[in-house]
Amino acid sequence: MARVAIDARLTRQMSVGMKAYTQALLDRRALLVPEIELIPCGHGENFSVAEQLLLPLEIARSHARLVHYPTQYLPFLRPVPYVLTIHDLIHCRFAEFYEAKVAWYYRAVVAPAARGAQRILVGDERSIEDCERFLGVDGAVVRVVPLGIERSFLEPVDVPQVARPYLFYAGNHREHKDLPTLLAAWAALPEGIEYDLVVTGADDFGDLRARYERFGRRLIALGEIDEAALRRSYAGASALVHPALWEGFGLTMLEAMAVGTPVIACRDAVPQPLAAAAVTFAPRDVAAVTRAIESLRTEPEPWAARVAAGRRAAEELTWDRFVRRIAAVYAEVLAS
Repeated sequence: MARVAIDARLTRQMSVGMKAYTQALLDRRALLVPEIELIPCGHGENFSVAEQLLLPLEIARSHARLVHYPTQYLPFLRPVPYVLTIHDLIHCRFAEFYEAKVAWYYRAVVAPAARGAQRILVGDERSIEDCERFLGVDGAVVRVVPLGIERSFLEPVDVPQVARPYLFYAGNHREHKDLPTLLAAWAALPEGIEYDLVVTGADDFGDLRARYERFGRRLIALGEIDEAALRRSYAGASALVHPALWEGFGLTMLEAMAVGTPVIACRDAVPQPLAAAAVTFAPRDVAAVTRAIESLRTEPEPWAARVAAGRRAAEELTWDRFVRRIAAVYAEVLAS
């Protein structure tokens, strides 16, 4: 049995998707046996002394033949051959949204780490070119392993009773998510189309409410919600609208499709396995988003086909399958 260490930390810096990715591997270690023993390691928050000194020491003492760093937050000292997951390179694509120190970190830490990796793991084919462009890696070492969902998302959901139909957005409110496009498209819906807009995360809209709430429609922020509430929110929605300018994979779109919810999304955010199941629009195209929302009522038959395609994609993309494909990459590296 080969020993593979994994950086098992779930830190404040990590996104929801990064944590789900890492947790899926930790929860399903039994799927790797008998070929691979996955050894969790983890000391310190990101950018801490513990990360830089204690984590490499723990990895060295694990006697692992390979290490998996499942995020770009990793120590300078890497004593064992490793694979590295790059979830996305949004910080490089949209550097104008971030402080200068972020660009420095990708140049000084992430790019050299990527070039030293035995394999780079990404969630979708679209990220291969980004790895070549921004990190200077050889695309031949990149392996695509799509993310997955919990099987609970494929089970029947009690759809909540709501006073008014609603559109749903799930995710953070950072600039690259482009919520202004969603808000403007929602506000542009004609009178008589009575969708509320429900979003996860904090109510940080302030004076924007007065600009976008029209015809009695409401903007509702749910705050942080658990998985059960998230499933119900997807299931009760008329559609998930995802305006993000880019996603490495876009787990929320897969989750919505799993419960049978229509998906409207920026074309640059949709991963290849989900492309046939979503109605897409060009980045920041407010009018196209409004038309897509209106089509939920005017063109039900094409939507039914897309929903069915999304459900089929979700049935294929489970975390169990994800872990087995990760294991195949481990085996490839260990064999070489």
